[in-house]
Amino acid sequence: MLKSYEELRNIDVKRFCKKRDGLDYLPWAMCVKLLHDNGAEVVRWEPIPDPSTGSSLIMSNQTFTDSKGNTNRCYETRIRVTIDDKEYEMQTPVMNGANPVKDNSMSQQRVWNSMCRAFVKCVALNTGLGFDLWLKEEDNENPDIPRNLDMPASEPKIKSLKNKCASYDVNLEEWLNKRNWKIETLTEGQAAWMLSVLQKQLGDE
Repeated sequence: MLKSYEELRNIDVKRFCKKRDGLDYLPWAMCVKLLHDNGAEVVRWEPIPDPSTGSSLIMSNQTFTDSKGNTNRCYETRIRVTIDDKEYEMQTPVMNGANPVKDNSMSQQRVWNSMCRAFVKCVALNTGLGFDLWLKEEDNENPDIPRNLDMPASEPKIKSLKNKCASYDVNLEEWLNKRNWKIETLTEGQAAWMLSVLQKQLGDE
């Protein structure tokens, strides 16, 4: 028999977590294992198809046009989670890290990631397992706004900046030189500003 909500919430899942964008997340397979380790006999989840298309990807009929003229929609996935004799459903947006996915960056991997995230969140809400991870995420809804703008930029922020520049073919060194900045002495405020510019001007909002 699965342990109570409070018992599951009190389990320290952090040692099983991985990091993405500076935040901890619990992999879906480890979430399944922990449920079984704590009394669950049946744990499974499956996509709920969009009734109008039969696809596991749900999309809005309304389209939006961004500042670069690209047409986009709102994308979501919906899953059904079964834990022993109980069933739950969860619908979540398809995201690119902390940003919504756009038409030109949609992929099967992102659809899969959305469903995995939905599963772990559904488990947290309904069983308590890993729930406190979501509290921390709520506290970090805008991780690019640091508390002290003059502090040295954190390693996750520097890594994110380098990755985004590489993915958009932006010459980071040249950009820094134009502003008389150096990567070694970049502050939280400067890094946050650069990430914001990338998000607004290069379609990763």
